[in-house]
Amino acid sequence: MYKIKQLPEDFFVREIPKYQLSEEGEYTYFTLKKKNRTTLDIILEIAQKLNILLKRIGFAGTKDKVAVTEQLISIKNVKPTDIGKINLRDVHLELVGKGENPISLGDLEENYFRIIVRNLSTKRIIIKSTEKIPNLFGPQRFSEKNIEIGEAILKRNFGKAVKLIDHPKVTDYIELNPGDFIGAIRILPLKLRKFYIHAYQSFIWNLTVEVYMKKAKPIRNEKIPIIGFGTELKDDTIGTIIKQILKKVGVSQRDFILKQFPELSSEGDERDLFVTPKDFKIIKVEEDEFNPKKFKAMISFSLPPGSYATVVIKELFSNY
Repeated sequence: MYKIKQLPEDFFVREIPKYQLSEEGEYTYFTLKKKNRTTLDIILEIAQKLNILLKRIGFAGTKDKVAVTEQLISIKNVKPTDIGKINLRDVHLELVGKGENPISLGDLEENYFRIIVRNLSTKRIIIKSTEKIPNLFGPQRFSEKNIEIGEAILKRNFGKAVKLIDHPKVTDYIELNPGDFIGAIRILPLKLRKFYIHAYQSFIWNLTVEVYMKKAKPIRNEKIPIIGFGTELKDDTIGTIIKQILKKVGVSQRDFILKQFPELSSEGDERDLFVTPKDFKIIKVEEDEFNPKKFKAMISFSLPPGSYATVVIKELFSNY
């Protein structure tokens, strides 16, 4: 069976961002280069060391932990010299320039990947078509109990959510304010709180696609709903599947309207059912120095924002 991420250096990803430089801008842009760390952890640490609110730091997306990654971030009203004074483990911040707008989720053209796939049984790698790969959310989306926390919040079981959240600020808050679970959750950064809800929506989306692919013959440009309170579910195959899944997990569309956390309420969206890697290449195949009598392949390709390289590799290398 193939292996990825045996070393962080095996998995390289670089954001291709959209941005404009301006000498008069109040935002300073940096290239964040990191290894074996999550984007959110680093953003939180930067905010703490600069003693600024987390919302002053903008970024287009979270990047894999076990990897070497490069992405653009923005920090509002900060001097580049202030950044030079902070020391971050396995992180390098490189000044890009100034701009008039923060970096946000919409400011990404694509992600470029260069990956070493290890433990291959043969040197003769034949890749089937890269067309119509299911655009599933990758396992990174669901790590660290994100699904369980999102479900607990949606079901208003805030006590359970707090028990599942491993964050020192939440623990400290509950010790000082026993029983105030809503306050404990609210103390977390908004980006992190939203991530729990998004993780659960992604979980439902993946389940929907897995069932749908077995029951129907999807078309190339089809989109699948990301469930929310505003999603219109038709009386068709997809609508029926989603209704059945929601009934099974005990969550309704109305649950996505959170009166206790209005900022977390989610109307829903839609997502392309398939993704096609751009400029897919097998750069080289050679002996794998970490897995005796096996081979490794270095590959490269680009994906649109929100699509996962781990899913592409699983689809293309599952027989190796």
